Amino acid sequence: MFVVTVTIEVHPGHWRDFLPLVMENARASVSEPACQRFDVATDPDRPGEVFLYELYDDASGFDAHRKTPHYATFDRGTADMIRRKSVVTYSEFHA
Repeated sequence: MFVVTVTIEVHPGHWRDFLPLVMENARASVSEPACQRFDVATDPDRPGEVFLYELYDDASGFDAHRKTPHYATFDRGTADMIRRKSVVTYSEFHA
């Protein structure tokens, strides 16, 4: 498995526009063959911040995700709304 975590800080005043776009991207992503999970989480104590938890079969599945039309639409549509974004990936550990 390949895990992707994304923390996004949305510019003030853009939350209501951003949220439907990220939710649509999540819905479309789980229909991809290699995407097993795509969660969108928020916390009322941190307004304007969203956390994404994505689970793919492997790194190539994540690469394929970033080439989909729905990802391109999300990326273009939210570029000016995002103040900061942090992406961290994890691979399954095999002892």
